Amino acid sequence: MSERKIRVPIVAANWKMNLLAASAEEVCRTVASELGESTAEVVVFPGHVLIPAAAAELRGSRIAWGGQDLHPDDDGAHTGDVSGPQLADAGCTWALVGHSERRQDHGESDGLVARKVAAALRNGLAPLVCVGETAAERDAGRTLEIVSRQLELALAPIVEAGDPPPPFAIAYEPVWAIGTGHTATPAIAQEVQAAIRGRIKAHFGHEVSEATRILYGGSVKPDNAAELAEQEDVDGFLVGGSSLDAEEFLAIIGCC
Repeated sequence: MSERKIRVPIVAANWKMNLLAASAEEVCRTVASELGESTAEVVVFPGHVLIPAAAAELRGSRIAWGGQDLHPDDDGAHTGDVSGPQLADAGCTWALVGHSERRQDHGESDGLVARKVAAALRNGLAPLVCVGETAAERDAGRTLEIVSRQLELALAPIVEAGDPPPPFAIAYEPVWAIGTGHTATPAIAQEVQAAIRGRIKAHFGHEVSEATRILYGGSVKPDNAAELAEQEDVDGFLVGGSSLDAEEFLAIIGCC
């Protein structure tokens, strides 16, 4: 068995700003009931107002849930935001941090992402940290530079948390592949995700780097998931649009 196969893959659903309570409940109910014998760890990231509906269906299953974002502070006058303590109180065990749509739509800097990673850790939430380059950055040959820069700041709070580090995972999501139908080739995903593992090794050593799950995200579908999952450093997926359909999401889980 290879070292990669020792890592239990994660398949995470990022619903973004989609679904209503009834449809969220139906997706969760179907996935929970039809998950079968898959060994993958499954996490659902509903919109914040949908967390109670999702949790009601997922509670008692082996599917976890998390928040799509969190504020770096634990409380205060931050209208419209959600805090780490609030997510933990809602039963979340994960927090999605640094997604490219947060970086683009809300101007989130690498420094702010790092503060959000720290907030997640402080509240017992495992951060799933997203990194990735734009089409222009890839065309300029800057992919590894951009991903490394994003990763360095995001890892800092995890390094500061001590040895051994608290649970975390990384998602490589090339911005040019998110919601576009353009998926990174398996070779591209492997190249970048191997480099990510190398940076993790530089900070935490071989054992931690080999245990850390690195996910791929960006137009993941049942027809491309299997080939991507075969790559040495692809340890599952962060799934957008296909996670809104229970059967498509289950098919992707089945590829892991």
